[in-house]
Amino acid sequence: MEQTADIALIGLAVMGQNLIMNMNDHGYTVVAYNRTTSKVDEFLNDAAKGRTTILGAHSIEEMVKLLKRPRKIMLMVKAGKAVDEFIETLLPYLEPGDLIIDGGNSHFPDTIRRTNYLESKGLMFIGTGVSGGEEGARFGPSMMPGGSVAAWPLVKDIFQAVCAKTPEGEACCEWVGRDGAGHFVKMTHNGIEYGDMQLICEAYQLMKEAVGMSNEEMHQVFTEWNKGELDSYLIEITRDILGYKDPATGEQVVDKILDTAGQKGTGKWTSVSSLDLGIPVTLIGEAVYARCLSAMKEDRVAASKILSGPKFQFTGDKKAFVEDIRQALLASKIVSYAQGFMLLREAAKEFKWDLHYGEIAMMWREGCIIRSAFLGKIKAAFANNPELSNLLLDEYFTGVIERCQASWRRVVAKAVEAGVPVPAFMTALAFFDGYRSERLPANLLQAQRDYFGAHTYERIDQPRGKFFHTNWTGTGGNVSAGVYTV
Repeated sequence: MEQTADIALIGLAVMGQNLIMNMNDHGYTVVAYNRTTSKVDEFLNDAAKGRTTILGAHSIEEMVKLLKRPRKIMLMVKAGKAVDEFIETLLPYLEPGDLIIDGGNSHFPDTIRRTNYLESKGLMFIGTGVSGGEEGARFGPSMMPGGSVAAWPLVKDIFQAVCAKTPEGEACCEWVGRDGAGHFVKMTHNGIEYGDMQLICEAYQLMKEAVGMSNEEMHQVFTEWNKGELDSYLIEITRDILGYKDPATGEQVVDKILDTAGQKGTGKWTSVSSLDLGIPVTLIGEAVYARCLSAMKEDRVAASKILSGPKFQFTGDKKAFVEDIRQALLASKIVSYAQGFMLLREAAKEFKWDLHYGEIAMMWREGCIIRSAFLGKIKAAFANNPELSNLLLDEYFTGVIERCQASWRRVVAKAVEAGVPVPAFMTALAFFDGYRSERLPANLLQAQRDYFGAHTYERIDQPRGKFFHTNWTGTGGNVSAGVYTV
């Protein structure tokens, strides 16, 4: 059996099939394999029909024998147990120097573990985030690879050929870092995606319920928004959704959809990681909780018959308030990305990854779900100052926030007045106000902790790192707790 194939791909769901077609379009010979082997024949006789450089394999052994050395095998299977099972299935057929790639939404600790495990056997491993959905896989996704450093030269040409490109021609794929770095960046991408979607939904609900706008009016608003600073894939699809009518009935489809949101876990992983690392990624957390609250449909229906809110009638300038919403959305979006990059910076310290934040922004510029013109500004911010600690401190973003701040506050105030829930807008503003505050009430909190648990505190008139305890009641004693944790 002649070893002619450049790469093999396991998992022939739509994403896997589309990636194979994409690779083949760029001149690579690809082996297609699926555990249910009948899917291999279906693929070869349908989407891949007539493509002589897409080869089908009906066993792991046959697939491996078709590959050039060092062998490159990409898994596009469900994250979790299935990845580990395939790794174990592949091991007897591989030799030192071969490479396994996981292109699914795996949790980054699993990728760290798998990298170490395969490297201990002389093999290499890459965990790469792939974003962009079915269309991205077919015509150019955003790709975020990390894992065995020596593996990158083996797949760089393939990945950068098939990935999305910026308007300037830059590949939206670059090496992220060792072990789990790629999947951590993909997880953070998905968390930001949760935040972006929630913010857009809150803007939609404000226009719908507080202002009383029709879907047609909102369709026009999102059409205009997509021409300016908010130009992005998610604004674009929201425009399309609000303008779409069922061809059979002429009814707006969005109004027929049950208001309970699903999730696959990556937003939750981002929130948990932020707590583990001590970084206040509050907006993504609120976006996750908003989905959880939406899932409590029966409870909400029952509560709506018992609990009442304000009686509100919008009487202001509708056009001016819609502009306020646009500016509040932009300001909140900046906070979301600022928090996401704060998380990436802390993860880099914790896991000793050498992350390049401008390159990460560029990887998200096209092909992925959060792609937007806005990301070009983030790349420029880190190009101007690679040590930038927070996007809010970049001159461009500081200027935008200052310009949008009054509108942002009016929107949050009006939402409270109208009784329309906007948790993402609110938490973004609360974070901004907290971050810009020289003094927060944590002095009282530390006093409380010291009062009931002798946890100690630092003083403003003493050097940092020197701790004190007060016997607040006169009966508590002078012995303090041995561990100080902020």
